[in-house]
Amino acid sequence: QVQLVESGGGLVQAGASLRLSCAASGRSFSNYAMGWFRQAPGKEREFVAAIRWNGSTYYADSAKGRFTISRDNAKNTVYLQMNSLKLEDTAVYYCAAARAYYGTGAYNYDYWGQGTQVTVSS
Repeated sequence: QVQLVESGGGLVQAGASLRLSCAASGRSFSNYAMGWFRQAPGKEREFVAAIRWNGSTYYADSAKGRFTISRDNAKNTVYLQMNSLKLEDTAVYYCAAARAYYGTGAYNYDYWGQGTQVTVSS
């Protein structure tokens, strides 16, 4: 069992930066693939970024060049550094863990956090 707790969301202006954190409890964190997803009002949950146990990273096109996912296995934490935020980045951001990386679909992930709100204003 893995429990995930996100933090770091907030209200920022367009162009600003935020760093989200996801603290994981449970064993074998370093073996899990970790992902970030987001869900805006009235929209489906969408993939943002993922990082495998070996550090390989994957990004949605909307995140490439602006967001960076990283992990600190010693701290059981995964991060999402978000730069140059846009209005369309406004969403609830969720952290997720998968026993193995099978792709960007939400159905591939076994554990989810409660989410943290990110609001970007003009």
